[in-house]
Amino acid sequence: MEEKKSDFKISKLTIRVKLMSIISLIFVVSISAIILIATYFFRSDSEIRVQELNIKLAAVIGLKVKTDIESVLDKTQLMANAEEQKFKSENEKQKFTESFFKDDNNFILFGIFSEDNGNLKPKLVNYNDKYLSENRVTESELNKLLKIHSKELLKAFQGEPVIHNASPGFSYPVIALAIPHRRSDYESTTILVTLFRMEKFLNAFTIPGITENFMVNGDGIVLAHPNSNIVLSGTNLSESQIVKAMLKSTVDNGLTRYENEENSKKFYMGSFKKIGFAGVGVISTVLEEKAFEEVYNIQRRNLLIMAITLCTAILIVFFYANSLTNPILNLVSATQKIEEGQFRVDIKPTARDEVGLLTNSFIKMGKGLEEREKVKDALGRFVNKEVAEMVLNGELKLGGEKKNCAIFFSDIRSFTAISEKLDPQEVVEFLNAYMTEMVHCVNVTHGTVDKFIGDAVMATWGAAFSRGNDAENAVNGALMMRSALMKFNEGRGGDKKPIIKIGCGLNYGPVVAGQIGSSDKMEYTVIGDAVNLASRVETLNKPFGTDLLISEDLYVIVKDIFKVEKMKAIKVKGKSEPQTIYAVLGRFDDPNCPADLDAVRRLVGIKFEAPKPTEGKEDEDEEKEVKYEILE
Repeated sequence: MEEKKSDFKISKLTIRVKLMSIISLIFVVSISAIILIATYFFRSDSEIRVQELNIKLAAVIGLKVKTDIESVLDKTQLMANAEEQKFKSENEKQKFTESFFKDDNNFILFGIFSEDNGNLKPKLVNYNDKYLSENRVTESELNKLLKIHSKELLKAFQGEPVIHNASPGFSYPVIALAIPHRRSDYESTTILVTLFRMEKFLNAFTIPGITENFMVNGDGIVLAHPNSNIVLSGTNLSESQIVKAMLKSTVDNGLTRYENEENSKKFYMGSFKKIGFAGVGVISTVLEEKAFEEVYNIQRRNLLIMAITLCTAILIVFFYANSLTNPILNLVSATQKIEEGQFRVDIKPTARDEVGLLTNSFIKMGKGLEEREKVKDALGRFVNKEVAEMVLNGELKLGGEKKNCAIFFSDIRSFTAISEKLDPQEVVEFLNAYMTEMVHCVNVTHGTVDKFIGDAVMATWGAAFSRGNDAENAVNGALMMRSALMKFNEGRGGDKKPIIKIGCGLNYGPVVAGQIGSSDKMEYTVIGDAVNLASRVETLNKPFGTDLLISEDLYVIVKDIFKVEKMKAIKVKGKSEPQTIYAVLGRFDDPNCPADLDAVRRLVGIKFEAPKPTEGKEDEDEEKEVKYEILE
């Protein structure tokens, strides 16, 4: 069988790369899983702690704000009660008022108001003179500012206290507080209104840290905020999710996770605490990315540690993989040398492990293959190499099997006369040179040389194994012989280097192929009527003046491939029916194919004179008898 060089190519994913990849993958997956699980639980724990902190902050700040508001309410009520008392003199009343504002400089104004057609009607108003002088504000200006916020303050006439951000119009945060004073049935006839500065309130909302705390009234208007601009503008946050949650809540505290309206990619955790006065609530919020910043910092540090550890592990695995893969790569290199026919490999075991054992066994295998190749080469000189391979593999046994194959015979014209003019040594050298060219043509077209019969060559295509196009290969081989012989004859001429002419005959049909002989001496060959006909066809080249004839059975198979010229019908020994044979001119697809048989004769140097029909003629130049009859 024909030896083929392996077309297997080593992948870029070598054992070293696979080992490093697998270990790296296991390492990355396992450590990543640990980091993700740890991050998840740490984040969950941090979330609970942040929520608890928010609730506590909101509760603590709410308690302080409630205390401060109650303090303002007490002082406001005290002022109202004092105003209703009868002072001995106006001077005594003035001193009381001054002492009231002096004790708490945050108070700007105190008054008792009634309602007059939807407007506040002052019944009694006291101003902080010190505030007016320091801020260069007149009483009329304060009254105008108060009138701006009168719509909100009038709600106190419904019997509920009102706390409102009166900062717009001022250059600092100011709160207006309105509470019912005198009642008539379900409505208040007068209300107490107080304007006071927010310094004492704002201190509670400027706690350093990641949490943001602010206060809104029952309408969602900011009363206190770390950002004074928000307070001064009187921003309404009623559309904020956390404020909505507080305003709709039926309980006084709660928490929620919500999305920032301005940036939908940011989330906050918020909690609220209602102080129980005028719908006022304290809200504490924290940005999630700030709350979990340390969680993600730890995660990033862990990933960095993992990357460093992974690089270290890869280096360790790399050097370990080298110690493992280098011997294997040496074995691969040695395998390629053996594949190329170099059976002596220069590798040595580098370790006493499984790879070392494999290397030692591989060396022994190389030596065994070398011995086997020597036997095969020696055997191949006497039989076909493919047959020798089948013999060594135990695929051939005594006996045969029926096959269809192409059978070839060739013979040197006038060999007896040529050999008489040469010494025996010269005959052997001449035949060896000639046979070398002919055998090469058989081998390259996947044929098998069956035997040499003196100067004759017998070959088959499809006997040992079939290529599927054995008939075409056989004719191609014979045409190659024609070309090879023409080249062989170049520079030849004379008794010592005679010009060679041959005749070739081809047939296709059933044969018995196998080992013929005894168990001690066997020969792989083919026998059958198809073989005899091929031999008879070959002998007809001389009377027809041709160099390549094929039978009718072979022609039927290759008629679309080769250009032929039909010869006269013949009768040959062993066949009762006339036989049609064809002279092959060349391939249809060959641009140099001869046009006719005369062109072939000129090409190969055949001088031809048409013989008379004859029967049972004996070829005097041949040692074997060939009987034929050329029919008209």
